[in-house]
Amino acid sequence: MTETRDLPVIVIGAGPIGLAAAAHLLENGLTPLVLEAGDAVGSAIRAWGHTKLFSPWRYDIDAAAQRLLEATGWEPPRPTALPTGNELVADYLEPLAATARLAPVIRTRTTVVAVSRRGLDKTHSKNRDETPFLVRVESADGSVTDLPARAVIDASGTWHTPNPLGQAGLPAPGEQAAGPRITAPLPDVTGRDRGRFAGRHVLVVGAGHSAANTLLALGELAAGEPGTRIGWAVRSATVAGLYGGGDLDGLPARGMLVTRLRKLVETGTIDLHTSFTITGFTNAGDGLVVHGVTPAGPLDLGVDVVVPATGFRPDLDILKELRLDLDPGVEAPRALGPLIDPEFHSCGTVPAHGATLLAHPEKDFYVAGMKSYGRAPTFLLATGYEQVRSIAAALAGNQVAADQVQLDLPETGVCSADLGTSCDTTPATESSSCCAAPEPVLVGIPTGLAHGRSGDGS
Repeated sequence: MTETRDLPVIVIGAGPIGLAAAAHLLENGLTPLVLEAGDAVGSAIRAWGHTKLFSPWRYDIDAAAQRLLEATGWEPPRPTALPTGNELVADYLEPLAATARLAPVIRTRTTVVAVSRRGLDKTHSKNRDETPFLVRVESADGSVTDLPARAVIDASGTWHTPNPLGQAGLPAPGEQAAGPRITAPLPDVTGRDRGRFAGRHVLVVGAGHSAANTLLALGELAAGEPGTRIGWAVRSATVAGLYGGGDLDGLPARGMLVTRLRKLVETGTIDLHTSFTITGFTNAGDGLVVHGVTPAGPLDLGVDVVVPATGFRPDLDILKELRLDLDPGVEAPRALGPLIDPEFHSCGTVPAHGATLLAHPEKDFYVAGMKSYGRAPTFLLATGYEQVRSIAAALAGNQVAADQVQLDLPETGVCSADLGTSCDTTPATESSSCCAAPEPVLVGIPTGLAHGRSGDGS
């Protein structure tokens, strides 16, 4: 038992939630070891760094992390400003990772390939709770090492496991082979990735606000790049839910977004295909044929590139040897699942929760951050920070503090439903207005009016 107590708590993922977990563990007298697969902290956020968060800085910084930073003389950004992903990394995560207490416990380019118990697979119960965890990692040079841990917090996010484009939650036939012509979610259409889209026929798949913002960026690109064609495929019979109306248009930025999007569709700049279900992909020379079916019959679309905007799901493969208790629908911890189900809840209706709701039969193992929500898109950064504060207290034996959960959220916001990183990240598309400063626009299908904001991505 003494041997186990002397081991570190391994945190998987060095995004906002992972680093916040490490900060809270330190405050509770525990030793964290943060393992990050990417080359640097916040590697997933860097992939969508051009994207602007919907929540201001005051909700994007964890309290324990801020205390670590302020001890170095760091000053927080203007609390009401809206950072991009790149700014979140440069102005918060990188300084945090460089602090004297965190820098020695962060290992980058270290991929976790499995989590188990030392000497025990999931079928063995005897002395299981007292047996150290075994975390198998692969380094950049291909070497494999087994690391012991007293506890494990998986804050690896969902960015690297987007939902497939086919029907019924399955990849469409040919989808893997079409991979080179399918982009990552949220490409930087008018910036870093411009060359991939200019003068090409692009198909955007998905009916959320991330799809909408990609379409708007493509519309801007098409205005200056002859030959750029834009298709938009959605499974629903209408995009009225995205266009919104009434109370759903309570945010000016959202109203501006959908007005501009509707105009692009009505003028023919965007070719909209409703009730379109993808049934397969075929590579054809320099292009790709997207096979689909509509109520009118089969429909094949010849395109150059496809942009997915269909959401994310958790990667549970590394956890196969652990005893998990997951909600059968959203794949979140069973007790949490009904509280975050997007069919019934938005970001603002999810209550504060901590170690108790996140616990599994596998003692001292927790999933935190976006991955803890499974397939639900209603995660908030502030929610994740409260999760890891509670988890750290529980691991330190302070159950009273672990159970005292609370959450302070912004007063406005609409949840997204298709950006695997969060509930409030938004492409930094500027809305033009003669009487107001540009505002960020939303990403995702609204699941209801919410007092919410964004999420993580390690």
